[in-house]
Amino acid sequence: MANYYTNEKNAQIVISLLKQHGIKKVIASPGTTNMAFVASIQQDSYFEIYSSVDERSAAYIACGLSAESGEPVVLSCTGATASRNYSPGLTEAYYRKLPVLAITSTQTISKVGQHIAQVIDRSSLPKDIVNYSVYLPLVKDEEDLWDCEVKVNKALLELARRGGGPVHINLATGYSTNYEVKELPKYRTIHRITQSQKYPELPDGKIAIFIGSHKIMSYRLSNAIDRFCAANNAVAFCDHTSNYHGKYRILYSLVAGQRLFDKTESFPDLLIHIGEISGDYSSLGIGGEEVWRVNEDGEIRDTFRKLEYVFEVPEAVFFEYYARENNNGNDSYLQFCTSQLNDTRAKIPELPFSNLWLASKMAHLIPKDSTIHFGILNSLRSWNFFDLPASVTSASNVGGFGIDGDVSSLLGASFANRNRLFFGVIGDLAFFYDMNAIGNRHVGNNLRILLVNNGKGTEFRQFNHKAAQFGQDADEFIAAAGHFGNKSPELVKNYSQNLGFEYMCASNKSEFEQVYERFLTPEITDKPMLFEIFTESEEESKALEIITSLEVTTGIQAKQFAKQLLGKKGVSIVKRMVKR
Repeated sequence: MANYYTNEKNAQIVISLLKQHGIKKVIASPGTTNMAFVASIQQDSYFEIYSSVDERSAAYIACGLSAESGEPVVLSCTGATASRNYSPGLTEAYYRKLPVLAITSTQTISKVGQHIAQVIDRSSLPKDIVNYSVYLPLVKDEEDLWDCEVKVNKALLELARRGGGPVHINLATGYSTNYEVKELPKYRTIHRITQSQKYPELPDGKIAIFIGSHKIMSYRLSNAIDRFCAANNAVAFCDHTSNYHGKYRILYSLVAGQRLFDKTESFPDLLIHIGEISGDYSSLGIGGEEVWRVNEDGEIRDTFRKLEYVFEVPEAVFFEYYARENNNGNDSYLQFCTSQLNDTRAKIPELPFSNLWLASKMAHLIPKDSTIHFGILNSLRSWNFFDLPASVTSASNVGGFGIDGDVSSLLGASFANRNRLFFGVIGDLAFFYDMNAIGNRHVGNNLRILLVNNGKGTEFRQFNHKAAQFGQDADEFIAAAGHFGNKSPELVKNYSQNLGFEYMCASNKSEFEQVYERFLTPEITDKPMLFEIFTESEEESKALEIITSLEVTTGIQAKQFAKQLLGKKGVSIVKRMVKR
């Protein structure tokens, strides 16, 4: 019987991407653990394979072959101590920056340390052996497949990065004897483009920029984005951490967050990803046929799982390059997205008393030239639905995404310019976690904190959270309710006033209307301010449900209704019946 490719998908991914990246030279050493890989490539005429019984010699052969040919060379060995013999040759490759790829086959790493024959620990390597090392598990589902796909692309790209050098892939095997895969699947290839290389052409179709959290933009970069969008009929999807305020900015979260609405008409064909981590969870589902990542670090960040190119270049350089040919300023995509957003905003009703309601009443009134910081999740999400004045800058601790330093980060920012107002919108758990910060003797009168106190981590009580199934039982330990005075009307008041803050509070809309204008005074007052808002988690959840249900597409609404009616198990049963 003829043998073809192994059915082990992690090995398939390696083989497919070796071919797509143009790597064909292989030095193979004998063994059983690397049989799935070697047996698959030996029947593929693309590969140029040489045999070496001695792995130490194999690694040096790879050095010589790579140096002479100018091409990457692959090493393949079995388990046990075989890989240890690569060390001298890989050391040589490291210091000569030779692109040698050591694929060491292994049993699953769960067996390491369990006294199982021929299983050794390869997790810790000397610094001057390889530039990058990765473990590829057996692929059991789509998540494993994505993981392997990204890791192999990164490994192969590291062979040539910054002068090049050796790389290590630790490839797991299940010892499959199935070699019946006649056609090798074509797995996704990721390319890295540096400033000196030829840039690919922009594909046809709609183009959008997704801007994650970003440092304050220079005029050059902001102008380059404007010019790029004008030249290519593009838009820039942003949130309050993106720091782009140009003409083509679309605060997309409100539309993206519509749970019952088909948004695909506004999705781009090409999504250009810049910036860092985004807290705008809804907009992460924007989609796009392919994604290009632009960042000077050149790292693979496959946030949308459709990454095709990584541009290791300054962002401004990238946008200036693709803005060279102007198409007379066609902005139909911008007009479409703007109209869609305005239509959705026009449907926002009066919301329950909540962080969302506060955002709807205050966002557009934040004094010009101020800065505002948002606590993660509920506060950032709520205010992302509403525009801030163009002159207001904003930020959130979405890097580490913890609640432990929101007040301190706001305080530190306020030190930078004493003549600028700095606002913070922070939930109660985050505030109490970091409350010592407002006792700092450097607190200035330009600091203003909006404390939304619902007596718990209200995120865990939202209608769409995974903890919603527990109802009020989530309060005890998941949502951590009842701590810090359990919404005491005196605790924060006394604490902040004793520290020299001007304190105000509201427990309903009427009380809010009586005092909020003082909090938004555009002048720096004699004292810093703390405005405590007492809300209920039930109202917070209701407000979120309302604002994410403004637009309805009939088919999607029917699916959501079926899920609610049948539950997860019921939906699974129906799916199985349909398949029959």
